Amino acid sequence: MTSQEIRQKFLDYFKSKDHLIVPSAPIVLKDDPTLMFSNSGMTQFKDFFLGYKTPTAPRIADTQKCLRVSGKHNDLDDVGRDTYHHTMFEMLGNWSFGDYFKKEAIAFAWELLTEVYGIPKENLYVTIFEGDASENLERDQDAFDFWKSHIAEDRIINGNKKDNFWEMGESGPCGPCSEIHIDLRTPEEKAAVPGITLVNQDHPQVVEVWNLVFMEFNRKADKSLEKLPAQHVDTGMGFERLCMALQGKSSNYDTDVFTPLISKVEELSGKKYTGILEDEKDIAIRVVVDHIRAVSFAIADGQLPSNGGAGYVIRRILRRAISYAYRFLGMKEPFLYKLVPVLQEQMGQFFPEIEKQGKLVGEVIKSEEESFLKTIENGLIRVEKLIQQTIAGNSKILPSEEVFELYDTYGFPDDLTRIIAEEKGLTIDEAGFKAEMEKQKQRSKSDSAQKVYDWVVLEEKPENFVGYDQIESETYITRYRKVENKDGEFYQVVLSSSPFYPEGGGQVGDKGVLENASESFEVLETKKENGLIISLINGLPKDAGALFYAKVNAADRKNSQANHSVTHLLHEALREVLGTHVEQKGSYVGPDYLRFDFSHFNKMTEEELALIEEKVNKKIKESIALQEFRSIPIQEALDKGAMALFGEKYGDNVRMIQFGSSKELCGGTHVKNTSEIGHFKITSEGSAAAGIRRIEAISGDKSEEYFNNLEKQIIELSQLLKSKDVVRSIEKLIEENTSLKAEVDALKKEKAKGEISDWKNAYEQKGNKQLLVKKTSLDAGSVKDIVFQLKREIPASVTVILSDADGKPMITVGVSDDLAADYQAGAIVKDLAKEIQGGGGGNPGFATAGGKNLAGLENAYQKALNI
Repeated sequence: MTSQEIRQKFLDYFKSKDHLIVPSAPIVLKDDPTLMFSNSGMTQFKDFFLGYKTPTAPRIADTQKCLRVSGKHNDLDDVGRDTYHHTMFEMLGNWSFGDYFKKEAIAFAWELLTEVYGIPKENLYVTIFEGDASENLERDQDAFDFWKSHIAEDRIINGNKKDNFWEMGESGPCGPCSEIHIDLRTPEEKAAVPGITLVNQDHPQVVEVWNLVFMEFNRKADKSLEKLPAQHVDTGMGFERLCMALQGKSSNYDTDVFTPLISKVEELSGKKYTGILEDEKDIAIRVVVDHIRAVSFAIADGQLPSNGGAGYVIRRILRRAISYAYRFLGMKEPFLYKLVPVLQEQMGQFFPEIEKQGKLVGEVIKSEEESFLKTIENGLIRVEKLIQQTIAGNSKILPSEEVFELYDTYGFPDDLTRIIAEEKGLTIDEAGFKAEMEKQKQRSKSDSAQKVYDWVVLEEKPENFVGYDQIESETYITRYRKVENKDGEFYQVVLSSSPFYPEGGGQVGDKGVLENASESFEVLETKKENGLIISLINGLPKDAGALFYAKVNAADRKNSQANHSVTHLLHEALREVLGTHVEQKGSYVGPDYLRFDFSHFNKMTEEELALIEEKVNKKIKESIALQEFRSIPIQEALDKGAMALFGEKYGDNVRMIQFGSSKELCGGTHVKNTSEIGHFKITSEGSAAAGIRRIEAISGDKSEEYFNNLEKQIIELSQLLKSKDVVRSIEKLIEENTSLKAEVDALKKEKAKGEISDWKNAYEQKGNKQLLVKKTSLDAGSVKDIVFQLKREIPASVTVILSDADGKPMITVGVSDDLAADYQAGAIVKDLAKEIQGGGGGNPGFATAGGKNLAGLENAYQKALNI
């Protein structure tokens, strides 16, 4: 059975059991402050479990892309070292939202595994939650009783809280779970050691294949458990492990999920994969084929590698793959991007995003490879220098501070530093390096540390967002919680009626005030979490249940929504001018400016930028009225021609924004008419990443301010130039400056000619050699010309010139070719530069150095006389 058939059988089975089959959510999470990535199948359904949203169907099944590389669930360091850990993996899952519970979930799982997939029953074991007295949780007797009707009691194993109580994170939905384990060993191995003794013992051939979670609790911030509004089922089956079991393999990497990728790596590297766990070459190949999946799908879902947040995680995974390939596969040139077409062939049918975004994914990965390979090359030079310094200091241990700087500042892999050091008979200060890493972690934690308390619920009432229609409203607080961070103590509040737009879709969250006759609080930010609009205020009202008046900062909202509306017009104009390959890849919409990232592979020309501005401003002047479809079926919106963005998760009903021919799915706030935008002006265009261009622009008040400032500058220039024709006056100044510069250069040359004859006569005879040490105020260019002439014309000579031109110390050294074996200009200038607190270099015949200490030229002069 191929992996595609295995995946399809799962979906078909649950479709026959009245489950709605839904597509995978994006692997990158954009509106969840608690998670960067989907780390389990249930992530996209979290709001259903918490009761914040109504499920689209009571029964759902899917295959979800997951990524476990940060936080509580982090498998990154295990990848490549064993047969079954992965960064990105697929989670096959079936879900019940208040419909069926333990009995049906257990029956479905057993039937699918044993009858549909045909797994021998004697190869299966199950675990149930044994209870936990500290949490006042009893043994899951119901699960035990239901399993008894399918499997022998001696194959039902009690499991502790660690293994059999599933929690998504530090807080959130959770509950007891029942795992299904499969024994893939040979009959001889099974006869020698009972499989039941190997369950949950990290045996590579006795592995968990499916976890049935019975979601009935919510873990609160104070660690207490509360019952969820309804009982749910959340199951997750590891697709790669299931393929290993059904294809009779002993490793996930031997299944057809990975073998096409491995074959391509073998072809590109010339290295043969043998599947040996301890073989560094094989580990590297496993790392490469695993990591390329994670990085490719993250980029396809809209997350570009970067230096912060989720982008940093993706860059780290990619660099780990590049580093392994460089060290153990000898891959010194970019090659990972060549694996993307293989991934498209394998997974494009079920995940259309990798099919459509393949070219962009490949370009981004190739660019990252080129950049990091340069980092490695530069790092090798730095490591070699560090090794030489260590040896010169009669030490065999590389200092931890320098090794950490290579890793932290320059991005050079620390394990590569270890390997190079070991080849030279050296080690690194491991304890010191770990201490430096810990310091960095503590710095990061202190910067982002935030303590969030549990909600105090005043009223269980759905909130009402009124911000599309009004920016002020009467309201009261339905719930609040305290938040502590490095800036102090604040409170997050949920309002019964909120005009504050929560950050999302690139648009910043609203700020404003929450006030009544006796109190006033500043609204510092507004975000969305688990379906709730949460505003952060700078204090707690004396009477939290009192009536308040919520007011949005009107000026900021006006400018933000003008910038948001203009991004829609910009998107359309870009597609008209550059082509329909243009797709939005990210945006920032604030009151001061807008940023728009889009797919395009060439720098835009001035003509293209001018045409874009012209098209957008034309639409603004046409005074196009907003057409808002606040809640329509998504298919209807798409049929109307609405643009849907890859990497976004849309519901069954969506909001569509239309300005004439511009139609997009969007939840942001917008102007009622394009005339409110005022004017659109592009301020910059550049590269955001490989295949991604970035436009920054302004509109509205900021655009008006921009042109007012330009007018003011022109008036000031006119006054300075005493002319209304500013351009002609500046052209004239340039002409005059060019003429005067030529005269100055001619005078310098004349002066230099005079200096040459004087300097020739100033050499001191030192045995059979000649030395000139001279002070001057000539500029660096003139000194260089003279020194080169002198070292050619004066045999057996060393020339040292100390200049104070423009008040900056400069030392120039020339050595005639016949003294090259005895004197090195670079070594001389390096020694003299110490006196002026500077540095420099050059070649054996000529070198220069600049510095900070002008007074040090006198010491350098005396020192030079003793060469």
